[in-house]
Amino acid sequence: MGKQIVSALVTGGEASAGPPLGPALGPLGVNVLAVVNEINSKTKDYAGMKVPVKVEVDTDTKRFTIDVGVPPTAMLILKEAGVQKGSGTAGKNQIGNISMDSVAKIARLKLNDTYARSIKSAAKEVIGAAQSLGITIEGRSSKEIIKEVNEGKWDSKLI
Repeated sequence: MGKQIVSALVTGGEASAGPPLGPALGPLGVNVLAVVNEINSKTKDYAGMKVPVKVEVDTDTKRFTIDVGVPPTAMLILKEAGVQKGSGTAGKNQIGNISMDSVAKIARLKLNDTYARSIKSAAKEVIGAAQSLGITIEGRSSKEIIKEVNEGKWDSKLI
């Protein structure tokens, strides 16, 4: 039969044998509990966030590999800011703040999932996303921070 791929969005560290994984993996004859345990181990750093995972099962040998994606940028920003959701009125209400170190960390995580060609470009995408959530960077507006990034002020963090 060959290889089968099961893709799902799971909550980091909280995957279970129930839907969506169990019903999709069960018929493939793979040890669902082993798959779930490995997913939880690989996603524990993303606790509480939705994480895309892809399980590839070799239906002949019953072996599997798990590819864990990166949560959406917005989820990573909210986690860094320690808030549950964006402000809803980002232009008026700022609900949180993250450091440039957090921006750089998220930019590195997202670099392979984005069209950005450098950490600096990816950081600008993160800054833009933060703005739309009502999150400031270093206590300042995204416009100010983008200007500083363009001027090279943050280059030491964005390499």
